[in-house]
Amino acid sequence: MIQPLHAAPQGPLLDLVLGYDCNLACDYCTITLEMRRRNMTTDDVRRRLREGRAKGCTRVAFTGGEPTIRSDLVPLVEEARLLGFEWVKVQSNAVRFSYAHYLDRLIHAGVDVFHVTVSHADDAGRDRLTRVPGSAAASRSGLDALLSRGLDVVLDVIVKSDTASHLPDTIAALHRRGARRFHLWLVSLTDGNRENVDSLPRVSEIRPQLEAAFEYGRAHDLEVLSLHIPRCMLPGSEAHVWDVLREDVVVSTPDATFSLRDSRLAPNAKVDACGACVYDPVCSGVRRDYLERFGESEIVPVSEGRRGT
Repeated sequence: MIQPLHAAPQGPLLDLVLGYDCNLACDYCTITLEMRRRNMTTDDVRRRLREGRAKGCTRVAFTGGEPTIRSDLVPLVEEARLLGFEWVKVQSNAVRFSYAHYLDRLIHAGVDVFHVTVSHADDAGRDRLTRVPGSAAASRSGLDALLSRGLDVVLDVIVKSDTASHLPDTIAALHRRGARRFHLWLVSLTDGNRENVDSLPRVSEIRPQLEAAFEYGRAHDLEVLSLHIPRCMLPGSEAHVWDVLREDVVVSTPDATFSLRDSRLAPNAKVDACGACVYDPVCSGVRRDYLERFGESEIVPVSEGRRGT
């Protein structure tokens, strides 16, 4: 298995979904208009941080929605450090990172890694997807600010029907700007995106683009990992599969706290055929929304003789 270029410290992770509000309106977003009104208060977040530490969490991720639109994000990162969290992640669309002073404050507060969601390398394509004209330029500026400072940056690349065709070109273009870590996220058919069934591609149909992206990563010593597709669907590219459920993750949202294994967004479903697969003991499974859309035909057990690296 290909290992991350900058491996995070080991230990349970508290994934804090601060709220569902956002400054963009991406056409694949699972967040509904009603959900956007549900957000934690500052005191709620502080309580969840204390509870997470009491339960042994040593790492924390601030996610959303868009966490950077909150005025309290910097002090909350500082609070996490004071409580003893060893590693802090912020997930963002990078729009606000275009403001140097704000980025400096987050870095000084103690953020270790920045995850930035991307879909296109060009501004026009990204503006069409986010449905906020001009936001792509700000996001590009924010990403370039992160990369120019030599920070640990992971690009969460959204793979959907209309972005998969240019996936290798997108990764190549972002690599030329300095990015070295890419995590491929298969679009989800849940909540606000549940009826947008055509946005989810069949893996067998986009496999050539995925394989080209993996090949580009190997050729340039990059981290290119797939997070939501099981090994049996990527024969020959098994080393690029990252099992998200291999980590101990507690998800805390404005509504509930639960294990990532119980999330509707996690690849946590298995079928009868999985029991005959050599990867079954280490495989997280496939997402339930994918099974509902396409069924089990692509899930073919891998025998010992077909095992990849």
